[in-house]
Amino acid sequence: QVSLVESGGGLVQAGDSLRLSCATSGFTLNEYTMGWFRQTPGKGRELVAAFKWSNRGTYYTDSAKGRFTISGDDTKKTLYLQMTGLKAEDTAAYYCAALKTVTTWVNPDSHAWGHWGQGTQVTVSS
Repeated sequence: QVSLVESGGGLVQAGDSLRLSCATSGFTLNEYTMGWFRQTPGKGRELVAAFKWSNRGTYYTDSAKGRFTISGDDTKKTLYLQMTGLKAEDTAAYYCAALKTVTTWVNPDSHAWGHWGQGTQVTVSS
């Protein structure tokens, strides 16, 4: 069974850093693309960053470029999102997701992603 468990969220001040973790099990990493989505009340889940295990390819939404870094540790089977220079607008529930890679491009539609973690809250005060 595919399992994704997020951790690392918390309450921080603007300008601080956080590292989110997503522990995985139940699937072959090289066959999947994974990503971090975030959701605020009244909004759908927005793709923040994506990572393809097979070639270490990455994708970032414009607001994350230059501030966030997505990476994976094969030994620990864990996906990370290093966030720096946090802003109040980064406040959201962050979710780890995965789907079996079938294209060379990243699908930003959350409905296309079949596996989800429980979420971890990030709150940035200004």
